[in-house]
Amino acid sequence: MMTDTAATFEDSLERLDVDWTHAAAGDVPEVLESVCSAPTVGVPLPFDGVSLPEWVNDDPSPSDLREADTGVTAAGIGIADYGSVVLPATPEGTEPVSLFSDTHVTVLRTSDIVPGMPDAFGWLGEEFRAGNDSAIIATGPSATADMGALVKGAHGPKDVHVVMLDE
Repeated sequence: MMTDTAATFEDSLERLDVDWTHAAAGDVPEVLESVCSAPTVGVPLPFDGVSLPEWVNDDPSPSDLREADTGVTAAGIGIADYGSVVLPATPEGTEPVSLFSDTHVTVLRTSDIVPGMPDAFGWLGEEFRAGNDSAIIATGPSATADMGALVKGAHGPKDVHVVMLDE
């Protein structure tokens, strides 16, 4: 069922030129196949009934990260007002997987989309108090205009795709 918060998140993603897909847990491998380009690296997804397909390298070396076209991670929450995803640091290497490739695909439970920053800060506070003290708040593709014209992918992915798990 679509909530107002999820609809706001989708609108924000569209403003950022970020593609998105809704999927049931069992459909995630098929969705990933349609949105990922090889070679693909990823980190294990922490959602019940969801796993990465075998063709996703979930133990990438530094050279695998450099060569990857797509990186797949899980988001802890989405922030509806901004179209942002919060990527908690993990021992498996969420940060490099999300930042090194040209395309970042993040998987997020629709129920984990919060309306705005006050809710996000509340969630982050709980995470930090639990010992998970590092996270990235990512909003759309990487872009800079430091040297004139807008350049996508200067400091991270050129493209982003959000897969929303409908429960």
